[in-house]
Amino acid sequence: MTLHHLVREPKIKLGKNPVLVLLHGYGSNEEDLFSFANELPDHYYVISARAPYNLMHGSYAWYAINFDADENKFSDLDQARTSRDLIANFIDELIANYPIDANDITLVGFSQGCILSYAIALSYPKKIQRVVAMSGYFNTEITKEGFENNDFSKLKIFASHGSVDQVIPVDWARKAKPMLDTLGIENVYKEYPIGHGISPQNFYDLKNWLEKI
Repeated sequence: MTLHHLVREPKIKLGKNPVLVLLHGYGSNEEDLFSFANELPDHYYVISARAPYNLMHGSYAWYAINFDADENKFSDLDQARTSRDLIANFIDELIANYPIDANDITLVGFSQGCILSYAIALSYPKKIQRVVAMSGYFNTEITKEGFENNDFSKLKIFASHGSVDQVIPVDWARKAKPMLDTLGIENVYKEYPIGHGISPQNFYDLKNWLEKI
């Protein structure tokens, strides 16, 4: 398969089970978000993917972030678009290789994984039913051209951010909700008094959201 990944099988087996696809942040790896796997609802497959670009031992990225002489950050948007489509294809591979319900796919992304989750879901809303978008933002530059014309009637998004995030400013995250509202996408946005991370309350809220939706 295209991407190295970890799998937690569902504790409750159905004919076909829903899946949570976990996408880690820049400089992390597939074991990071997977540490939550046993806390997630029992009827889901939980599959955590490793990003394709190797930074150093045990650290990976979905796309490069470069700095100029003044320490301004630049994302490699071509690499981001490549990873967007790589993950979309990986989801097709998961459906082919595991007894997964193709109509019940949820992306759970943190930071860079969150930015990509938005881009994948809005580019390919027929593939994705739900997104948990944590500590990232919605970047229209890495979404497929003409995405605004897609049918988003089945897409639901839970977004969250730390109000004192030093890595990705909370102002960037706040811009997603009005854009999603304009596109008619059902979405929830929550903030927590933390930095660039996932608080226990954040985890509780996203789990609650998954169980209700």
